[in-house]
Amino acid sequence: MTQPTNTWHGRIDTGEGAKARRWHQEVTVEGNPGGPGIALAGFAVDAGVVRNQGRAGAAAGPDALRRALANLAWHQTLPVADTGDITCEGDELEEAQRRLADRVAGLARRGRTPVVLGGGHETAYGSWRGLADAYPDLTIGIVNFDAHFDLREAPRASSGTPFAQIAADCRAEGRAFRYLCLGVAEPSNTAALFARARELGVQWRLDTDMAPWLWQDTRGQLMEFVDSVDLVYLTVDLDVLPAAVMPAVSAPAARGVGVDVVESLIRRIAESGKLALADVVELNPSYDIDGHGARTAARLVWTLCRSLKPHRGHQ
Repeated sequence: MTQPTNTWHGRIDTGEGAKARRWHQEVTVEGNPGGPGIALAGFAVDAGVVRNQGRAGAAAGPDALRRALANLAWHQTLPVADTGDITCEGDELEEAQRRLADRVAGLARRGRTPVVLGGGHETAYGSWRGLADAYPDLTIGIVNFDAHFDLREAPRASSGTPFAQIAADCRAEGRAFRYLCLGVAEPSNTAALFARARELGVQWRLDTDMAPWLWQDTRGQLMEFVDSVDLVYLTVDLDVLPAAVMPAVSAPAARGVGVDVVESLIRRIAESGKLALADVVELNPSYDIDGHGARTAARLVWTLCRSLKPHRGHQ
């Protein structure tokens, strides 16, 4: 199902003039926006988290993210439209992912850059599938900020399998599987997952190698990857952040990567002129503390949208 949203409301500073605008005053709610700009799409689904034996609740993530975005100051140069939420009936994850792929592909073909608000990380397969359908002849590089590879092999799709599914699709379609995972927590990924990553040619950087004083090295690895592909799909699993900053996820990180590092790297990707799709996933409001997690996630979305430059597919 697709549901409209009615969460764009908040403070209005009537006495400060036309420049005192906030997101809730600028975001339009429309199903099929076209032309240059950003299109939000909610994926209010956590069936894959449940399948992966995680903590349910990320289906409420899109609305929590919108509420946190609503009162942020408007500095964007590109228009932003909200296309509503894709939901999931029971355990029908694959159908929900197909509808997300259709939404992403349609938006991309109409000239919009989709920004998907998850939902569990099962979001990623639907997101990528849509971009691949929209740009079949361009090389897509995946940049994933995540404590986990999410390369699990399993008989059913889940929040732990999206990049294994993408790799299988790439193999079947003769596409290059280009995947960079930043913030990998070695204690949270088995030796089998590291072996699979090597077998698939995945590039990664451990959370221990992403301290602020190593930022130049991290940026160099990231931008070398970005330079090597036509388009970038950015996916941010919020469990890459430390649990003290981001408690509101299925699997909080014992260490994590600082939000200052993650935000700076997101800005670099958005400014590269190659970002064609982004999603922010795993926000679980059931475990949020005074809205801290939602506000942090909203800050990352704000930075991404503020910094976005047109990409090759739109030029």
